[in-house]
Amino acid sequence: MPYRRHGRDPATGLDCVGLAAAALAAGGVRLAVPRGYALRGGEPAAVAAVLDPVLERVAGEWATGDAVLARPGAGQLHLGIWTGTGLVHTDLGLGRVAERPGPVPWPVLGRWRVEQGG
Repeated sequence: MPYRRHGRDPATGLDCVGLAAAALAAGGVRLAVPRGYALRGGEPAAVAAVLDPVLERVAGEWATGDAVLARPGAGQLHLGIWTGTGLVHTDLGLGRVAERPGPVPWPVLGRWRVEQGG
């Protein structure tokens, strides 16, 4: 899938928010995703306010399908989905959705997952 700023359709391209929304929608979870945000900036609390009502915030053990909020650089927030062996995310440099194998290389600000039994 190609990268597209503010992209919400896998056929035409996704950004990290669109990728997380599409992955969660495939699991039956709908997110109220924002549009028109800048590539830099944003507050982790604002992201949490979108995710907390529909997902369970988790700590400890990582699980396949966890939504991961990370800070790849100063003033940047980035969402991805944990696969169990790496992070699926939108890679601006590659211009597409990609899996980065191994541990998340950036500071992780939070993780959420579909509530078990909910």
